Amino acid sequence: MKPAHGGDTVISVVRRHGVETMFTLSGGHVFPLYDGAVKASGRPRILDVRHEQTAVFAAEGTARLTRRTGLAVLTAGPGVTNGVSGIASAHFNGSPVVVLGGRAPQGRWGSGALQELDHPPLVAPITKLATTAAGPDTLTSDVTRAFQTAADPHRGPVFLDLHMDHLFGPAAPEQLVPRTPAGAPDRPPDPDALAAIAALLAAARHPVLVLGSDVWMDGADEAARAFAEELRLPVVANGQGRGVLPAGHGLLATRARRTAFAEADLVIVAGTPLDFRLGYGSFGGGAAKVVHLADAPSALARHTGTAGAAAGDLALIFADLAAACVTAGVSPAAYAPWTAALRDAARAAIAADAGPLASGADPIHPLRIYGELARILDDDAVVIGDGGDFVSYAGKHIEPARPGGWLDPGPYGCLGTGLGYAIAARIARPAAQVVALLGDGAAGFSLMDVDTLVRHDLPVVLIVGNNGAWGLEKHPMQMLYGYDVAADLQPQCRYDQVVRALGGAGELVTRPDQIAPALRRAFGSGVPYLVNIATDPAVAYPRSTTGV
Repeated sequence: MKPAHGGDTVISVVRRHGVETMFTLSGGHVFPLYDGAVKASGRPRILDVRHEQTAVFAAEGTARLTRRTGLAVLTAGPGVTNGVSGIASAHFNGSPVVVLGGRAPQGRWGSGALQELDHPPLVAPITKLATTAAGPDTLTSDVTRAFQTAADPHRGPVFLDLHMDHLFGPAAPEQLVPRTPAGAPDRPPDPDALAAIAALLAAARHPVLVLGSDVWMDGADEAARAFAEELRLPVVANGQGRGVLPAGHGLLATRARRTAFAEADLVIVAGTPLDFRLGYGSFGGGAAKVVHLADAPSALARHTGTAGAAAGDLALIFADLAAACVTAGVSPAAYAPWTAALRDAARAAIAADAGPLASGADPIHPLRIYGELARILDDDAVVIGDGGDFVSYAGKHIEPARPGGWLDPGPYGCLGTGLGYAIAARIARPAAQVVALLGDGAAGFSLMDVDTLVRHDLPVVLIVGNNGAWGLEKHPMQMLYGYDVAADLQPQCRYDQVVRALGGAGELVTRPDQIAPALRRAFGSGVPYLVNIATDPAVAYPRSTTGV
């Protein structure tokens, strides 16, 4: 197809970068992009949502599940500002996302055109690149640069807005832009840095390996597992690092993470920042040595000192570090007592939870939900968490069988990701179970996008843990002040009836014996189905960090 207008030019670049779906909410500023997609034999598919945040979350979910760049198209002004939380989440998650924004006509700029707003300065702090296409003759190079920048480690979102008159106007002669392979494949780690880390492993007796989301995003999941198994290192999984070692693996020490981090003498953190989730990089009361491994130098910790660090292709890092450990004389047998102790601690923690996971308490203990759900989930299921206390239980008790099967909001902690991630998961994994776990507070951010699921025939299972409260705030306020305020929601609000009104199905569950049959009906329904489970508001997740 020969480009007729600027929108055609943009879509031709989008197609060359393998984009299958454009997530959007209709707006006149970006009509030519829709026209270009429609004329291009239906690819990319246009999937329209009910709120721009969902478009960006769906693009980010696509990136995190497929490890390819996701695309969101937002109309000018409020379309872009509505998407800012999604862009910020992609920034903190290191997700490669391109957001194309509409922009008031250049020919009217400064005259007060509809939704005239200079967007790039708003999103510059949370993007790798935020800019405006200069003109019709630069559209090809500007969009190409956007995709290449988003995919280049350390990955992240890129924002590019496009003047309306440039999109509607005649296409400029198409440029020939050399395409650089995404991901900058030549990223070898520093061998001296790896030798130093191997020496630390040779001296350690209580090492712990933390695997984070970038291990998955950098395609290093198999290399990471091989490294852990060769060295016999206990592993704590974080974010999308969950599933690299499957549930039940003898080296998986996530359920013993408190003991592991308290008694470790060396902690190797790979593919995740040393943020509040990991005590800001302090382990063993500050006595443990810390090593940070990242996919790019920009992702290495700056706020705290480390005993070792390496940046580059994470698969190469794991492979080369294993070889360096042989040279350094690292003996996996030296870790055996420590690994066995953590295995016993993890088994004890799992055994201690057997009672609550099968609890017959009325009101329902939230753990009973996860006890029932775990029996139903297939190995290739995609589990999405969007909430506070309710989803924290999931992070603790739902252990993926495979990598790439877990999505949560990540360190930014933005609620409202659930429906966008569910849309992305159903498209990316058409044959897999997709279940989104929503707190009742989180459900209020995005539940209207069940309409999107219905209109586009995307069946997923939604489970709402309905305790009638902002549990993550209610219990800490009571602890701090002896009271709580602005923390209550409507008890047993009928979110299931909202879904039914939007064309899906659902039901309210108020007794523990109703949970399993309701879940089976949901997974067998073939439609968007919400299981609304009334849980005990007095039960608080035993949180070990507030993020402060």
